Amino acid sequence: MQTDTFHWISTFLEAQAAELGAATNTLLAYGRDLKDFDSYLAHKSRDFTTATRNDVESYMVWCDAQGLAKSTRARRLSAIKQLYRFSFEEGLRSDNPAIQISGPGQDKRLPKILSPEEVDRLLDAARSSGRNLQDRLRNTCLMELLYATGMRVSELVSLPVSATRGDPRLLLIMGKGNKERLVPLSPPARVALTEWLAMRDKIDAEAQLKKQPASRYLFPSRGASGYLTRHRFYLMIKEFSVTAGVDPTKVTPHTLRHAFATHLLANGADLRSIQTMLGHADVATTEIYTHVLEARLSELVLENHPLAKAGRRKPGGSTSSDGQ
Repeated sequence: MQTDTFHWISTFLEAQAAELGAATNTLLAYGRDLKDFDSYLAHKSRDFTTATRNDVESYMVWCDAQGLAKSTRARRLSAIKQLYRFSFEEGLRSDNPAIQISGPGQDKRLPKILSPEEVDRLLDAARSSGRNLQDRLRNTCLMELLYATGMRVSELVSLPVSATRGDPRLLLIMGKGNKERLVPLSPPARVALTEWLAMRDKIDAEAQLKKQPASRYLFPSRGASGYLTRHRFYLMIKEFSVTAGVDPTKVTPHTLRHAFATHLLANGADLRSIQTMLGHADVATTEIYTHVLEARLSELVLENHPLAKAGRRKPGGSTSSDGQ
């Protein structure tokens, strides 16, 4: 039974990687979710081959009882649905027990907002953070590129150095599903990139003198991946937030992506252009930033408009809350 389970999961993941270009982290999440479902089925003397719609539904009820978030339950059901759709298409099963099961939905949460002033402070913190000039130039380049392009953190850290040569006005980014997109670079980002490339080329030249191979990545690392990890950059950006005096709980690489989109929208960029630059497949995903902007504008009015403070003023200096 364990061999059959391994075959089902491995074959499914191989197909996802080959046909859809699924990212490594996505494949790992699918694998964890499907192993958890398999463990649940094993306690009921079932497996992927014999599971019924009732088994899938009872598993989702069990996940809810464990206190798992809606987003986690939705992701697990998505993995199960995709597995059974694949198994049906490949003839591993003659039916799809998950096809009519509705997901729990997800709570709509607006992304946390960073103001332009907070972003400026984070960029200043990056310029001054690091053990030496090499670290400071790298940190500055990381942050300037992230804010200038709205890249996903995985796209940023794994950026090949070949994509950045020649003082580019546009940066070619390889996104989800191996889809390419072009994003313009701001002048500060181009300056930071030029300065980091000069330092990086110097490091490469020294490495080659020692018969060490040059890295193909813009932000190389000695780790297994060959480039700076997402986790390391996550910790770095938290350090920048502390230095900048910005609440660390609202600062992640992804909130810089949100800031990129929100600030563009606030300054007149159209939604379709932002969708293209973010690499969203559906404009509905991008539309959340219109709600972010609306919420922020409402907050600014409530905080700063004189009629929103201490009640509405009436002619003669009285207010609606003074008992008149």
